[in-house]
Amino acid sequence: MQNGHVQLSQDKIYYRVPYQYIRKKVKLLYTSGAVEIYYKYNRIATYQRSHKPYAYTTSSEHLASTHRFVSQWSAERLIEWAGNIDPSVQGYILQIIESRNHLEHAYKSCMRILGFEKKVDTERLIGACKRALDFKIYNFKTIQEILENNLDTVAPENQEQQLSQHHNIRGKQYYN
Repeated sequence: MQNGHVQLSQDKIYYRVPYQYIRKKVKLLYTSGAVEIYYKYNRIATYQRSHKPYAYTTSSEHLASTHRFVSQWSAERLIEWAGNIDPSVQGYILQIIESRNHLEHAYKSCMRILGFEKKVDTERLIGACKRALDFKIYNFKTIQEILENNLDTVAPENQEQQLSQHHNIRGKQYYN
């Protein structure tokens, strides 16, 4: 079982079990159009059979209340919230949402990042997002480490180094 999902190995598709049955041994019975999940001969979930490989099929009724709260969020809502803070925060949140395969994981990271607005001041969150955008690493841990190490207050090092003048350096005019 992975993340509260069981795999129908023939199709390589994951189906959510109700949260009360996570870590319990369940059986899958399936037909060409339906998948049923049983625990001790009692049917606990029914899904329309999907044929999209590696897909996750979830019913909000099967989520714990804490996960149901997350499922009420949308990408648009998180992006709008981040945009009300600063365009750099919005850009960072957008990158997280676009880079994740599972939106539930993206929303959790975004909520935790946006929660830093209350834990540290808004300016520090903005600085951390700007710094993380420069790194092109999009996850909660990056923002957390930037804030913990006060890297949001340190000016980034200039990445461009001047080449010393030398007779065998051609320069950009050579290529025009």
